[in-house]
Amino acid sequence: MDYSSANIALWDIIIQMGTIAIVLLLSNLLRRNIKFIRNSLMPTAVLGGFILFIARALGYNFNSDFLEILVYHGIALGFIAMSLRIPAKNEGEGVATSAKTGATIIGSYLIQAIIGLIITIGLAYTKIVPNMFKAAGILLPMGFGQGPGQANNIGAMYETEGFIKGRNFGLSIAAAGYLVACIVGVIVINYLAKKGKVKKYDHDEVSGSMSVDAFQDENEIPVAESVDRFSIQMALVLIVYLATFLLTWGITSFLSTYMPGVGNTLNTLFWGFNFIIGSALAILTRVIFKKLRKTRFMKRQYQNNYLLNRISGFFFDIMIIAGIAAIDILDLKGLWLPFILMSVAGAAVTWFYLRWICKKLYRDYYYEGLLGMYGMMTGTISSGVMLIREIDPGFRTPAANQLVTGSSFAIILGVPMLVLIALAVRSDTMVFVTFGLIVIYFALMMLFIHKVKGKKSSPDK
Repeated sequence: MDYSSANIALWDIIIQMGTIAIVLLLSNLLRRNIKFIRNSLMPTAVLGGFILFIARALGYNFNSDFLEILVYHGIALGFIAMSLRIPAKNEGEGVATSAKTGATIIGSYLIQAIIGLIITIGLAYTKIVPNMFKAAGILLPMGFGQGPGQANNIGAMYETEGFIKGRNFGLSIAAAGYLVACIVGVIVINYLAKKGKVKKYDHDEVSGSMSVDAFQDENEIPVAESVDRFSIQMALVLIVYLATFLLTWGITSFLSTYMPGVGNTLNTLFWGFNFIIGSALAILTRVIFKKLRKTRFMKRQYQNNYLLNRISGFFFDIMIIAGIAAIDILDLKGLWLPFILMSVAGAAVTWFYLRWICKKLYRDYYYEGLLGMYGMMTGTISSGVMLIREIDPGFRTPAANQLVTGSSFAIILGVPMLVLIALAVRSDTMVFVTFGLIVIYFALMMLFIHKVKGKKSSPDK
């Protein structure tokens, strides 16, 4: 192999990852030292994504295919690391509220899809945008609710079905969602503070302390022996991801061989939603390890929640930066009207829907619950947590925890959406069928939220 400077390919991945690292650290520096940026509540990774996006728009040569690869794998690796974590001992508390939070999350996806489809179908049939891909409205919940990872995956899948610039359109919706989460969130917090309904805390961002208990559970493997504990965590994540590839490859190969009709519909979806398969395998791995420890076949706990949190955070930060940087704003030519309409309508409808449902769901911590859910359903879970932190810096209410536990239920309740996403692109008729099924499923989610009974939540719980 040629190790000289002539072999650029040898250093390509280092150059690109090094550039992303520089952008991430620069964003952190700007956020900590510029009050305007800090007060915007924009996550560091989002700021980094926009910086790299601007750099690419000004002519900086960065491999867009590499960015898409980072987005695709980053979301799966992050979710696998999260799913491998050992659940807290009190995880069972408030199960009914967590389940209804999961239904609220799915309800947000569904109502965003309804609004998105109304806009794209309307633009297509009124000939305002005659070549509009009718199923493109489903990219609104993928961008707002799921973020750049799924916006990229589903947009790319829709491109194979005929939606030109579908991936870029989805990523643009995701970027707009981040801005909505930050701008609307800050405006609402300041408005509520002036009305005396919440207290806005003017606190500096300082490093927190980490207790020994939080870093290490009882009977874990040593911090460092013949192999470092961090290496074990990375090995577990990568092994589960390898199993994800093998399982997905096996399923799609079977469908292509023996059920080609079904395979044509679902195979792309299986690869696009690889993070769900990865999360399921990670949870299965966690359950198997627990059984092995109970039988004393495995004597030590191999997962470390602290390190797994750091791993998932790293992959999500890289995924967010790459997802926003991968947007080519010039590729929205011909799609500006649906992009603006979907972004504005999505922001408004999501707000009014959550304001209505959160009053019923989070009676004891309504504003914390509302702001957290809105930040998450237009940006990411980190956006939701940051908005909560502005009015509840000590996380005295369960609002932040509900974002996490509710997301677990949402994965289960959201399985039917996978089928709907695949159905919508089969034909114009199936777009309308999908629209009807989405409306029905939304009604079922609302029925679930209003009928499931649980203990009344308390901020001190």
